[in-house]
Amino acid sequence: MVFPLFDDNTGRERFPFVNYAFIAINVLVFVLLQDAGAPNNRFTYNWSTVPEEIVTGHDVQTQPQKREHPITGEALEVPGLGPTHIPGLPDFVAVYLTLITSMFMHGGWAHILGNMLFLWIFGDNVEDYLGHFRYILFYLVAGIVASLSHVTVTMLVHGDPLIPSLGASGAISGVLGGYLLLFPQRRVTVILFRFLTEVPAWVAIGIWFLFQIINSLGALGDEQGGGVAYGAHIGGFIFGLITIKLFAAGIEKETYRRAPPRVFS
Repeated sequence: MVFPLFDDNTGRERFPFVNYAFIAINVLVFVLLQDAGAPNNRFTYNWSTVPEEIVTGHDVQTQPQKREHPITGEALEVPGLGPTHIPGLPDFVAVYLTLITSMFMHGGWAHILGNMLFLWIFGDNVEDYLGHFRYILFYLVAGIVASLSHVTVTMLVHGDPLIPSLGASGAISGVLGGYLLLFPQRRVTVILFRFLTEVPAWVAIGIWFLFQIINSLGALGDEQGGGVAYGAHIGGFIFGLITIKLFAAGIEKETYRRAPPRVFS
């Protein structure tokens, strides 16, 4: 498995305040609104993306369930799907808004720390290339497309359409796809199979994407539909790969002073 640590930011011209703002929003939502990933947090269950709701456009509500904590064995009451509602607006508006709200929520500390590390490493250079406003659009649209990819895969493999999904992974996958096309030779320091090394971005991101493909193929054989969130990773990545140049339309390459990759001894 590949675990990136940092990349070469030589030649970056803009301060990536949008990327840092995305990271800050994710952390604040996780800590303040999700109670740092508490398993019985109602906000999480109300504002995650639920495939059944996205397909039908109707808000679905279910009863709480009794479950056992996988580590402590403690009996927990997991909230059912609660009302996704904005006063004064039809319910379908709030339902489809979860395609955005869900990309700023996470299921636990490992989930958010891993996502924010990838966003911190790769997002700043994509923002530097696109500019702040285009980067906002690119990130949000990538997240929406990734969530729709997850919904589609869930339905195709007959997964449980009432299981909510959340996380910035889909949007970040779009950032990775864009980074791969814009900076294929940019040096990235990674832990690769327990070794600390430096590789071109196409190697680091390519290995990451290969693992998404492998894991998604395994998920397709799961009768319970578990793991189909890999559809969001793959969908977001492909979106970023094929649309980054559209978002960058009009940017003159010759005026973008990209430094050549550094030579490491």
